[in-house]
Amino acid sequence: MLPDLHELDERLLAEWLAERRWFGAKSRELAQVRVLDTIVLHDGPPPLALAIVEARFPGGTHDLYQLLLAARPAGEGWERGVVQQLGEATVYDALVDPQAIDGLSAMLREQASVGDESRVAFRWLDDTSAPPLGDPPARPMGAEQSNSSVVLDERLVLKAFRRLEPGENPELEMVRFLTAHGFPHIAQLGGWYEYAGEVMDATLGVAQRLVQGGIDGWELVLDGLADEPAALLTRLRDLGAVVGAMHSVLASDMNDPAFAPEEASEEALPLMTATIDEQIERLFLDLPGDDERLASIAGRGEEARDRLRLVSHLGGVGRLIRHHGDFHLGQTLLVPGRDGVADSWVLLDFEGEPARALRDRRRKGSPLRDVAGLLRSLAYAVFAARLQRGVEVDEAWEQQAREAFLEGYLAAVEPTLLPPSTAATQTLLSIFELEKAVYELRYELDHRPDWVPIPAAAIARLLEEPIQ
Repeated sequence: MLPDLHELDERLLAEWLAERRWFGAKSRELAQVRVLDTIVLHDGPPPLALAIVEARFPGGTHDLYQLLLAARPAGEGWERGVVQQLGEATVYDALVDPQAIDGLSAMLREQASVGDESRVAFRWLDDTSAPPLGDPPARPMGAEQSNSSVVLDERLVLKAFRRLEPGENPELEMVRFLTAHGFPHIAQLGGWYEYAGEVMDATLGVAQRLVQGGIDGWELVLDGLADEPAALLTRLRDLGAVVGAMHSVLASDMNDPAFAPEEASEEALPLMTATIDEQIERLFLDLPGDDERLASIAGRGEEARDRLRLVSHLGGVGRLIRHHGDFHLGQTLLVPGRDGVADSWVLLDFEGEPARALRDRRRKGSPLRDVAGLLRSLAYAVFAARLQRGVEVDEAWEQQAREAFLEGYLAAVEPTLLPPSTAATQTLLSIFELEKAVYELRYELDHRPDWVPIPAAAIARLLEEPIQ
């Protein structure tokens, strides 16, 4: 029997929540944590429930989190993922327990809907793979980031979104669209589950095909830089073509308002540049004046802001579309080919930047933002190979890699999505790279001082590029 989760001790719950890797506000003081709503999903064993938890901060702001909680008799001595003891029960994170995960698997299989005033519904796409059968047993996937994932039947991955916002999660929306339009370079959507209640309506999680044998793109590049850096160029050219094809598919349906490409309004460009200009101004005001690592960009804030004024002369920025929103090498897998089938790239994690509001993650923008993210990721990979693995990377490799990726991308993407000329495309791309490098520099100064040279070098390079 599941105890009343509203009786969880708020102080202990706050301590447990703050220690989770997926808790997104570790640098902020918690004022209060409380359970807003609970729904019993099934009676077990072990009994399983959803809890919507509010984390409130000084000043009145708050975040909402999804907890999937199970309970076992205290006498069993259960120790994994324990939240706290409640009466005669041990309440714990259900996603560490294969038996509890099997309960979720069964609910997906049955497309169950439970609850009264608040409800949780499980959905499955009829035209995709079969729903989970519970064989072999479910298992936690391992390392957590901003969400938690479990493996079902060794062929599906169920990702539970931890931090919740009202509305449909972009991961579900994007992967469902790409699956429906036959884009092969993703983990196809199988199903999802969602919450509807007084607190909000929200996507709770998605189930996608498990990509077997895939090699993480970040690790692939680091390994390749040590072994065969030249061979990586062909793979990156292929990756560029996949990203270009993805953007073309995302812009292919004029009948879907959430995905139909839009022409940039007259206000879109000034708004974009004003936001970036503010970020640049704030960064350069805060830069330490005696840091040798920043010597190449010291005092060049106005020069950086002048670059933004170039955008007003582009004559158009192309179309605005739904795009990945948080694209880098770590969001890719290379699946080795077999039996005459070529290697294939798979693109992952379409949720967007978890720290951004859901409405911002769903907003249409230039596809070149994704391109800029990947190009910045290449710079980080070169630095990581040198710093962490002691690899002597040829100075010319990063530029060659950038050119290879862009060659593949520009050959595959629908041309009307980009600015009207090659020069204008390069100018807009450099602006997005500058925006990302400014964000990176602020982050590295605060969190990873040893990595400061990466964004500093990028800003210096971008300021020195000839104006086209």
